[in-house]
Amino acid sequence: MTDDSTLTTVSLERDGHVLLIGLNRPEKRNAFNRAMLADLARAYAVLESDATARAGVLFAHGDHFTGGLDLVDVAPAIAGGESPIPDDGRDPWRLDGPWTTPLVAAAHGWCMTLGIELLLAADIRVAAAGTRFAQLEVQRGIYPFGGATIRLTRDGGWGNAMRWLLTGDEFDAAEAHRIGLVQEVAPDATAALARAREIAHTIADRAAPLGVQATLRSAHLALHQGEAAAIERLRPEMTALFGTADAAEGVQSFVERRQARFEGR
Repeated sequence: MTDDSTLTTVSLERDGHVLLIGLNRPEKRNAFNRAMLADLARAYAVLESDATARAGVLFAHGDHFTGGLDLVDVAPAIAGGESPIPDDGRDPWRLDGPWTTPLVAAAHGWCMTLGIELLLAADIRVAAAGTRFAQLEVQRGIYPFGGATIRLTRDGGWGNAMRWLLTGDEFDAAEAHRIGLVQEVAPDATAALARAREIAHTIADRAAPLGVQATLRSAHLALHQGEAAAIERLRPEMTALFGTADAAEGVQSFVERRQARFEGR
């Protein structure tokens, strides 16, 4: 497992069963160079491999979520076919599924290019009211290659996605909420992070880990292989879950009218 101290541009903090992942290059508006892409990849590897982490929160230190890619540093490597993903990391765009740990993201300030794709890669997204969004790639002679052409068309609809992907125009948090890029808008950056943490803790502290993982599996199966494939797995998955200690605890807590204490087994 990655030693937290080896990450220089991303912070890791454990808050109970929630892993807080902070973009931490504020002097550069959290613009991603190759080192930062590698650090986020390693942080995501921790999220997926740490058995104590039941949910993650992606946020940013400083005034901005991210200004996007540091093209001066990243572009030559990409043009040369170099992968930004280290051997001990996971894809920072989360395109290398399956992923089993839910991720909640909180954005504020600038959320440019890669920032939008990081939000789309998360399971639940919150933005501060003043957040500014733009998918600028077409204005730089390239195109979004981290999943926006796939996920924004799916989540926001074709016309809404093309309106922003093809123009590179800037839009605000209200529009991001309207098209489904974010699920909630908070008054400011502090409130957005607090809300993201609250949602993550609801998942990590109140939901059964095996049930959460099964829910994600079913949803991803339907998304990538179609409804029929997901339907075929519904009853076998439920039968398996009913045989777990967590399911027994869920029933017992219902009978005793108390908060369940799940252990992920």
